[in-house]
Amino acid sequence: MFTRHLEQAQSFEVTFWRSFFCFFAVVALTWQRTRANPWIAVKAMGWAGLFSGVMWAIMFTCFMVALTRTSTANTLLVSSISPLLAAVLAWAILKQRLALGTWVAILMAIAGIWWMVREGVSAQGLSGMAIALGVPIAAALNLVMLKKMHASVDLAPAVLVGAVISALGTLPWAMPFQASWHDVGILAFLGVFQLAVPCFLMLRAVPHLAPHEIALISMLEVVLGPIWAWWGAGEVIGASTWQGGLLVIGALVTNELLQRWRPAQPASIT
Repeated sequence: MFTRHLEQAQSFEVTFWRSFFCFFAVVALTWQRTRANPWIAVKAMGWAGLFSGVMWAIMFTCFMVALTRTSTANTLLVSSISPLLAAVLAWAILKQRLALGTWVAILMAIAGIWWMVREGVSAQGLSGMAIALGVPIAAALNLVMLKKMHASVDLAPAVLVGAVISALGTLPWAMPFQASWHDVGILAFLGVFQLAVPCFLMLRAVPHLAPHEIALISMLEVVLGPIWAWWGAGEVIGASTWQGGLLVIGALVTNELLQRWRPAQPASIT
């Protein structure tokens, strides 16, 4: 909704400014949590924090870059496999077993995204689709890493590392800056409330949800995006968008209901 009101800023500059303001927001949030120098928290993360930071940077950057090389439909469809990749990695690395209903919910969500964007999907822009593939791969790897390390290492400052890498990586292509002060204000808002705050909220959910569940919930962004654009920018929503969105929401609700109805596993005896 907000990017529809940008006047001059283009994709790389949008990514730069979002990451730039995300960095300062994360610094403030980290200081508020620890009451200490944020760089101390960054150093304490070690290699796991650097890895997570790189994954955040890939997610911050690849989506916008992919949009410059392929269609929005192609980019969204490729990004929709994130829950599937997260489930597979959680099974392979964390040894988490998924119920049949969860696999069905994941496939339902992917089918819903495909139904939403099917009219715009094409074989053109394969390089953009390859770049877009970095988003679900990085998201799945990051979620598994966060789940694996959350008990021993605080990886929240990794968002700060990701913002720095993303801003520095896109800076050469963002110059010369063309954004108006109006654009910078919008991008500052997005850097704080579209990147920094949601990332911190997601990190709070990591101890309580499986990686594939977080990835499934994140797919609501694809469903709610057109609704926000319709409400705040006057974009028309097609019937397939409503239908696919309802299928995605149905998948999320189905998964949660199955989780609640599943019998509790007996505690193992050692």
